[in-house]
Amino acid sequence: MRRLIAAVAVAALAGCGATSSATTTRVGRFDGARAFGLLKLQVDLGPRPAGSATSRALAAMIKARLPNGHYEAVPGGLRNVVGSLPGKEPPIVLGAHYDTKDSPPGFVGAEDGAGGTAELLEVARVLRRDRPPEGARAIRFVAFDGEECPGTDDSNFLACGVRGSKAYVARHPKAAAMILLDFVAQKQLSIPREATASPALWGKLRSAAQATGSGAAFPARTQGGVEDDHTPFLERGIPAIDLIDFDFACWHRLCDDLSAVSERSIDTSGKAVLELMRRLRAGR
Repeated sequence: MRRLIAAVAVAALAGCGATSSATTTRVGRFDGARAFGLLKLQVDLGPRPAGSATSRALAAMIKARLPNGHYEAVPGGLRNVVGSLPGKEPPIVLGAHYDTKDSPPGFVGAEDGAGGTAELLEVARVLRRDRPPEGARAIRFVAFDGEECPGTDDSNFLACGVRGSKAYVARHPKAAAMILLDFVAQKQLSIPREATASPALWGKLRSAAQATGSGAAFPARTQGGVEDDHTPFLERGIPAIDLIDFDFACWHRLCDDLSAVSERSIDTSGKAVLELMRRLRAGR
């Protein structure tokens, strides 16, 4: 991810406690402890730059955890990991990138890579156990490879980065909506709307957050725009949003480790995203 504009204003814990609504039967909840365990699992692997042996091992772990998980090729020998739940097309896409920056040496990306991927996997775990509402929309879960540019030069980010999302959109040019999980686990979490994000879809996220008690993490203001894995979707005219907290001092720094993230933050953002996905799946 590269900022374009300055800011403007693995465990086996089972979800339980089913609840119901007029449109869907819910059989699970977002488990922040489980998600944080998945975050730590990735950090324990160490650096995971695109194309590395460690990244490929992580991809296999992600594939095993996604419903109907499979690989899709990305140019340069990379691969996205894609899961799916059936329903009406075009689908809702929930994405995160699983690669880490390959500089500085030793960078483990607890927030920038691991947080979004962990939240993606936990939302997928819960949704695959939901009883879908009548007429439910299809869902695609996508762990993007190659979001980061190789090396240190990010000056032409859309050319050298977001490789996985560009490849995915080229293969699947239609989607009802796209939600990107990027910086969702850092301490003191606060995620305003990113300037290029769909206002209507962002409004639905804020409504879902308020319904789950997570509203304070999504303030009613707009920050600067970024080029990120949601950008290729926006360029196709697909409504998309990017959950990213700009106020993260450890971006691409070695301090992006477990000391920079918290279970509380990933639980807060994850509950809101799960509720949003349930509403979108039900056509709301």
